[in-house]
Amino acid sequence: MMSLENFRKETKDWLEANCPQGMRQPIKSEADICWGGRNWTFASEDQKVWLERMAERGWTLPTWPKEYGGGGLSKEEAFVLKEEMKAINARSPLDSFGIWMLGPALLKYGTHEQKLEFLPPIARGEIRWCQGYSEPGAGSDLVSLRTKGVLEGDHYTVNGQKVWTSYADKSDWIFALVRTEADAPKYNGISFLLIDMDQPGVTTKPIKLISGKSPFCETFFDDAKALVKNRVGEAGQGWEIAKYLLSHERAGIVSEAAFGGLNPVTAAHQSGEVDADGKMSDPILRGDVARLTIDGLAFDATMRRVKEEADHGEGVGARASLLKYMGTELNKRRNELNMSALGYDGLLWEGEKESDGEVARSWLRSRANSIEGGTSEINLNIVAKRVLNLPGA
Repeated sequence: MMSLENFRKETKDWLEANCPQGMRQPIKSEADICWGGRNWTFASEDQKVWLERMAERGWTLPTWPKEYGGGGLSKEEAFVLKEEMKAINARSPLDSFGIWMLGPALLKYGTHEQKLEFLPPIARGEIRWCQGYSEPGAGSDLVSLRTKGVLEGDHYTVNGQKVWTSYADKSDWIFALVRTEADAPKYNGISFLLIDMDQPGVTTKPIKLISGKSPFCETFFDDAKALVKNRVGEAGQGWEIAKYLLSHERAGIVSEAAFGGLNPVTAAHQSGEVDADGKMSDPILRGDVARLTIDGLAFDATMRRVKEEADHGEGVGARASLLKYMGTELNKRRNELNMSALGYDGLLWEGEKESDGEVARSWLRSRANSIEGGTSEINLNIVAKRVLNLPGA
């Protein structure tokens, strides 16, 4: 077995030789984030090459088994890879709900055939997934969902509506909670179905937000078909799978929210709000950024600790709610400081370049972090009850 020291050297050398220079630049707009999928258009040749090289090595999912398209790395090796990527400012080669949410659920609950069919394409960025959970009248009270699936031979016929379906208009497949057992108690009547969106029975309608942009959509099922072989777990087991997946969703949200996108130091340099030594001119803003940086490092350490405990069989459980809440607050603070660092330039809404106005739009978009993936109030209640065990909570 290769020592970690040798693995680090080999990894460092490989990254230096294979990470394109264009993938070592700060992310300036959503186009710089590679989501993959059947209809994905690469923003540059560098983005395409970076995904192909990392996927071929299995490093888009470094800890997944090689059999399913991953790198087969230990958690220690994966951490080294993360450190060495950070050292050269390498971007993530692929972001995906298939990585953050569906993949872990399939690894735990999926059949061997389902894993072979869906996991390697996720790792290669060939399928883009969206999540069909929330419905009109069934948001925080998700178990009240009314989308129904009727078993007809080798498939379910699905009818109903989902809402706040992120990137549904750009996705290839959707993993959805569907009520398939009409006579069962409400928690036991839900199944977890994988549905191909490229069929006549599935339509989407974007929801416009105050930012002028929106990843959210309404999704409609009108006699859509979901094959029985694409049901994850047993019929009626969907709620159990959904709860497991939610912990990964919240971890995925906070990871991207807390550490993704523009940072205030870069914003200050872009706006010229720095002194001769390259430091932020405003000492109050400089202190705020220092506090955010320290809190971000503490949060990163906490995420690593929780992940290590989960790897040893303790699970993430209710601590996902704590991480989600703190990640939300960090992201909102980061976006506030980006606006402050840019000064009047932060008010720019649109311009000649695609990235013009991105900071203001991201600031507005960050408000939704306290709603999606479970509202901050819901998550604080979970922390009070199941993490802190507060009396009367």
